[in-house]
Amino acid sequence: MSSLVRIGSVFRAGSQLLSRGPARVGFRKAGGGVHIEPQYRQAPQMTRNQKFHAEFLSSAMWFWILWHFWHNPDAVLGHFPWPDASQWTDEELGIPTDEEE
Repeated sequence: MSSLVRIGSVFRAGSQLLSRGPARVGFRKAGGGVHIEPQYRQAPQMTRNQKFHAEFLSSAMWFWILWHFWHNPDAVLGHFPWPDASQWTDEELGIPTDEEE
């Protein structure tokens, strides 16, 4: 019985949609027209609030990066001792011997 009720409600909703006719295009009632005028090949206009937020977030980002680089350089440079290049042989560096020239 419940399936018949569901089918009936689906048919009722479908008939209501068909009786309305073609769908109308809605529009926003924001008032005042376009809020930001489109600009071709120009930098966007920023408000003082947007500029403040951009400066604040970029400053916080660079503070975070430099703070952690200063206090934990192993995260960037690695946790191993740097190799001493003076200990490498010519063969390891790919330098041919003097006899081959």
